[in-house]
Amino acid sequence: MRIKRILCPTDLTADSETALRYGVALARAYEAQFIQMYCQDSASDNSDGVSVKPAEVMEQALLKHADHGELKTLGWQSVVLGCDDPGDCITREAAKSGVDLIVMRSRRRPHRAALLGSVAESVCRTAPCPVMVMHSDERDWIKGAGREIGLKRVLVAYDFSDYSELALKLGLLVAQEYQAELHLLHVLPPFTLNETEISWYPLGKEGVYHKAARRLQKVVPDEAHLWCTIKNVISEGQPYREILNYAQRNEIDLVCIGAHGAGFGIQTLFGSNVDRVLRQAPCPVLVARPLRLPKEISNVLVERQSVRNCEAGAPALTAAPGP
Repeated sequence: MRIKRILCPTDLTADSETALRYGVALARAYEAQFIQMYCQDSASDNSDGVSVKPAEVMEQALLKHADHGELKTLGWQSVVLGCDDPGDCITREAAKSGVDLIVMRSRRRPHRAALLGSVAESVCRTAPCPVMVMHSDERDWIKGAGREIGLKRVLVAYDFSDYSELALKLGLLVAQEYQAELHLLHVLPPFTLNETEISWYPLGKEGVYHKAARRLQKVVPDEAHLWCTIKNVISEGQPYREILNYAQRNEIDLVCIGAHGAGFGIQTLFGSNVDRVLRQAPCPVLVARPLRLPKEISNVLVERQSVRNCEAGAPALTAAPGP
């Protein structure tokens, strides 16, 4: 897996320390440039007379995990941008800088607050690259003062969609890199298996379970079995619950999941499976995203803002014309 640039957004609080530690460890492991970013409210002022210099605060936080010499080796760069929407701002900066991985934290919020969404969830819907999201109270696999990555078990949530195919490819790369177990989980709809005993299906026909198991077995390349232990699992129920329960029971270190890309209307209100996994996972979550060029990202963000404007009764925006 090639990672040349890592972007780590921060809000300058101690809660961002976990993402910062992971970001530095991964930049160190892949010899990648480390870009630290802070989104400053463009409407904020210093009327209270207190002047905070974000670049200095970011550097002091980073020095807890790397010395000055290593910061130079990592090509450390601090970016401070004024914006009204941190999610959009992070996505634009990632596209502009050609970032290969975004590492950021997300808060565990009450259910009522979760309806409003979070910056991490917003970024996962629009980012031009994979996004790794973590909380401060989950399973940790950065060892040895941030110089050793101890990944042992990777879970890929797979539903045969194009997005889950991206998650599988990413999971395979991670598992190969660290010789980790790969757990491949497919979740059937609730009550799918509440049928006549599977073994009683007519000769020559397969039940839903057998069909899913056979399809799941074929998605992993044969050569992957040479360097990785692979476990295929079929479950039924609500996808996010099955993913969370499986990750908890099997001490999973990293969940790989595909971003569906839909973020408006009814799914924004009640949350998607991806959002719920991000909020409640017992370990970091790696959200696979299709790679996009800066112009494509700009059009996606314009479209999203147009939806917001329409909901608020404001005029819609127009995406930039193609070349």
